[in-house]
Amino acid sequence: MCAAPTPHPDLLEACRGLPPVPTAVAHPCDPVSLESTVEAARRGLIRPTIFAPLAKLRAIAAGAGLELGAIPCVDVPHSHAAAEAAVAAVRRGEAAALMKGSLHTDEVMAPVVAKEGGLRTGRRISHCYVMEVPGRAEPLIISDGAINILPDLAEKVDIVQNAIDLARALRFPEVRVAILSCTESVNPKIPGTLEAAALCKMADRGQIAGALIDGPLALDNAISPEAAATKRIVSPVAGRANVLIVPDLEAGNMLAKSLSFLAGAEAAGIVLGARVPVILTSRADSLATHLASCALALLAAAAREGSPAAAMGASPA
Repeated sequence: MCAAPTPHPDLLEACRGLPPVPTAVAHPCDPVSLESTVEAARRGLIRPTIFAPLAKLRAIAAGAGLELGAIPCVDVPHSHAAAEAAVAAVRRGEAAALMKGSLHTDEVMAPVVAKEGGLRTGRRISHCYVMEVPGRAEPLIISDGAINILPDLAEKVDIVQNAIDLARALRFPEVRVAILSCTESVNPKIPGTLEAAALCKMADRGQIAGALIDGPLALDNAISPEAAATKRIVSPVAGRANVLIVPDLEAGNMLAKSLSFLAGAEAAGIVLGARVPVILTSRADSLATHLASCALALLAAAAREGSPAAAMGASPA
């Protein structure tokens, strides 16, 4: 096992002094997800309980040179059973976060969103990427590029609020939300611009809280002060956005992966809106990304519990 990389120091610093979040880990049966679980526990980010076929888990640990030590491991026959058992542990109050291992996203999310025995709340479940982009002084939150395919206006209200709550849990001094489209002009032929305008008015009326919100904004004038000035957009958000709400899953997924693979951005991911935060990383993600995602879950869980991280005003996700 090689030396573990360090996720963004700001995330680790924000976690300092917080107790590890009890986490149900579903089927970490590949070297990266198992090493991530062990390393996140060693760093005090999570207190894991692993749900997996024990023989397979021990073989992977031995092959990767990993010591499970005192981590509790619950034997289950396969990945589907692991997801169901992990969700059941959350429902029993034995864990305050859920972590995806080496199984498909739909496998772990199916029991989460199940009407009976799931982890639904009154809030729509959505995903947030937190991106550390070279050249930017602060992180960038992008939502939703992993869960909601074509969200309608009502679903976007929850997507926006979930992202705001995460930004507050991450202690953003000011949360500035841009509702993205291909243009900054409201155009009846582009439904996303109408929804952006509606979301801004809903924020004005207090239906969305905790942030400055503007839209529609094109990507350039959302994050570039020069582009916003060129377009003569006068707004506390334009050119300074630190939360980007995309119109659909395809746009969000391509934006986040473009930043990662073309701009060298470091990414972390988390699902909010369920009873607990869900650490939802890709099987192709690096160890650093897994650790950063665990740090996000710790901060989000701490905000829910009313710990110091919640002092910034985060509401339950």
